[in-house]
Amino acid sequence: MSQFRTTKAGLVACGVICAFIFLYFGSPDPEEAEEEPAHLAVVECGFYPDELCSALFEGKKAAPQIAQFCKPPHNSEILAHLRTPGNCSRMARGLHFITRPLSAEERNFSLAYIISVHKELAMFVRLLRAIYAPQNVYCVHIDEKAPKKVKSAVQSFVNCFENVFISSKTQQVAHDGPKRLQAEVNCMKDLVHSTFDWHYVMNLYGQEFPIKTNKEIISYIRTKWKGKNITPRLIPLPNTNPKPVQSPPEPHPKENAYTSPKTRLKQKPPHNLTVYSESAYFALTRKFVGFILTDPRAKRMLQWSKDVQSPEMHYWATLSQLKDAPGATSGAGWEGNIQAIKWRMEEGDGHKGCLSGHDAQDTCVYGLGDLPWLIQSPALFAKFEASTDPLVVACLERWHRLKALRQAEVPAESHWQFPQESHFNSQPHH
Repeated sequence: MSQFRTTKAGLVACGVICAFIFLYFGSPDPEEAEEEPAHLAVVECGFYPDELCSALFEGKKAAPQIAQFCKPPHNSEILAHLRTPGNCSRMARGLHFITRPLSAEERNFSLAYIISVHKELAMFVRLLRAIYAPQNVYCVHIDEKAPKKVKSAVQSFVNCFENVFISSKTQQVAHDGPKRLQAEVNCMKDLVHSTFDWHYVMNLYGQEFPIKTNKEIISYIRTKWKGKNITPRLIPLPNTNPKPVQSPPEPHPKENAYTSPKTRLKQKPPHNLTVYSESAYFALTRKFVGFILTDPRAKRMLQWSKDVQSPEMHYWATLSQLKDAPGATSGAGWEGNIQAIKWRMEEGDGHKGCLSGHDAQDTCVYGLGDLPWLIQSPALFAKFEASTDPLVVACLERWHRLKALRQAEVPAESHWQFPQESHFNSQPHH
């Protein structure tokens, strides 16, 4: 009998221990694994399935196949805290927030974050507690389209942290577009007027998650960039040269960098600026933020961008190329490891494609089989669809916290550690 052709009663009796015997002492035949998935019972893997996560990070072949038959990690603990406002200190402890700087380097180099939220509250909380440090500051932008319950829950939650606040202005933000750009500028205005003395600002969506610790992010910024802005440009499409767009390009079947939503050709940019193409993600110095909020060229560029498709893909890199801009990266290439991206066109030349995720718009949405590649990536963050594959984020979150505590230069408080649950132990340890 195939190892995967186990009766429902047998699976319930054996539980996950049987699954891990298969994982560690023998990998089933992939053809047999896919033969009769409908007959497999769904088994309880626990909220933090330590052994399964370890097997996934180690790249064990059977792990993703076994994981798909486990109940996904639930968000009941997180959502319960959001629905029950009360003692903020108790909530922070219950959600395992780190409440002190973990090193002198981190204490002396504060970061600011702009986080856009429109759904998946539990994922937002996971993201915030992963990047949270009391010396950092966070501006949260809630999409105008978000349900009232989401807005209320986020507001109640952030009220418990003096260094987390809701943007004073909201926008109806799509994934990209002028309103996304304006929302980030609005948050920057709030951040420069905050009482926190931050050094760099980074932007994230609620579906992102860090693959580097706060200490590693700071080390990367300080040692590699040394006061320069990070505005990584997109990898050029095949058979194209990574050159700046200096005049309206030839019409493209789908879009044109200078074409407004009304599909008319956009006039040339103000001040005869050379327009560059970039990633929508950045790490900008505080002085540069002050520059883009006050410089006449930046203001006119922002106005010009209001009816340009995906202006957030041009605005930051274009202004960062100005020689007199603070932290200018004039002449910089396609540099800056902010987002971990698997481009479909690079498959076989740097990565092996989506191993168990799926492609979306020529990039990979990560699955369980991509975890070994992710933790080796030099990038700082990666984007996930937590509702589609929640175990990916659950495993990554636990791995990230353990790494942060190993790097800490202060004694770890008990509530900083996630509950340890092992299926080879009779009781979970807290």
